[in-house]
Amino acid sequence: MNIDWVYLVIVIAVVFASMVLHELMHGLTALWLGDTTAKENGRLTLNPLKHIDPFLTILLPVMMVILGSFVHGMPIFGGAKPVPFRPDRVKGGEWGAALVGIVGPLTNLVLAFICFAILVWSHAGGFGATILTAGVMVNLGFFAFNILPIPPLDGSRVLYAIAPDGVRRAMEFIEHMGLVVVFAIVLLLSAPLSYVLNAIIQFFLKIFAGIFGVQIV
Repeated sequence: MNIDWVYLVIVIAVVFASMVLHELMHGLTALWLGDTTAKENGRLTLNPLKHIDPFLTILLPVMMVILGSFVHGMPIFGGAKPVPFRPDRVKGGEWGAALVGIVGPLTNLVLAFICFAILVWSHAGGFGATILTAGVMVNLGFFAFNILPIPPLDGSRVLYAIAPDGVRRAMEFIEHMGLVVVFAIVLLLSAPLSYVLNAIIQFFLKIFAGIFGVQIV
């Protein structure tokens, strides 16, 4: 097994920074829409210790880096402890809740774009390029994973807004199972999951490359 330990440390640092901003934006958006639950629970903070989920924030990304040593093209993805909010207190009903949910992944997409832009404009090399590349790939991985419409992932909030009552009830049942569902998908469906995530990541990488007029090697 050939693990790049320096890269692993960089990935963990990028994961921590990215997921803090991801969760902070959830909380700030909920607050903007009238729900103070995140504020009352001390989640409107840049302190990563308030947002860490042992599985999603640490174990899962580390697993992806280690698996990437064996399987080429394995995406890095993960998440954090969900910011609490009450959909019934959010302006706009289900669509307000959908906005609270989708703003987290969109934050990661913006962070990936910023890292890509700096990488292109600065012509960074060596250690700097490694950090920026990790910033691009980790944030695109977070974006791709969290927009999946599977409870309790963020993408499910959008599905809640448009789904009929029967589907919502099924989603609520799945959501009550929490991260057990996510863990099962990662373990049992790792190949199709990686295919879907890589397709999303490559799609946006091509968009980024097209914007800046560069080619992806």
